[in-house]
Amino acid sequence: MTTNIVPLVLIGGLTSAGVYLLLERNLTRMLLGLLLIGNAVNLLIIVAGGPSGNPPIRGRTSDGQEVTADPLAQAMILTAIVITMGVAAFVLAMAYRSYRLTTEEEVGPDPEDARVSEMAATDEVTLGADRPRTEMPRDTDLPDELDAIPGFEGSK
Repeated sequence: MTTNIVPLVLIGGLTSAGVYLLLERNLTRMLLGLLLIGNAVNLLIIVAGGPSGNPPIRGRTSDGQEVTADPLAQAMILTAIVITMGVAAFVLAMAYRSYRLTTEEEVGPDPEDARVSEMAATDEVTLGADRPRTEMPRDTDLPDELDAIPGFEGSK
């Protein structure tokens, strides 16, 4: 089986452009990146599905083809299209909700992530490279301030 180089280059270009757009902080660009990657996956399934041929129905022929087309690739592409559109609708709804709440489409830095990063940096400085970190205490079944239901002690 020989494969044409043009679809493979197109798949690589769509994937790289999609990854580049996914790394942006703009939600519309993230959505476009997801759609490009979804289309690249569909093209990859088409290329991996093999050459076209007769319809996968017994007794049907098409233009004197000798082989039968693979119905699994067609079914997988239809499924991938539905999944891509579902994910696109979800991201579009998140972008709309974010815009309605903050009136901007840009995703800002997460303050909790910055706080955790600062804590890790100060822990490295205070612990030093020569002293090992102490292990975290093992979790018990007793409730504490971090449990979701502090008054719940389980069924006994």
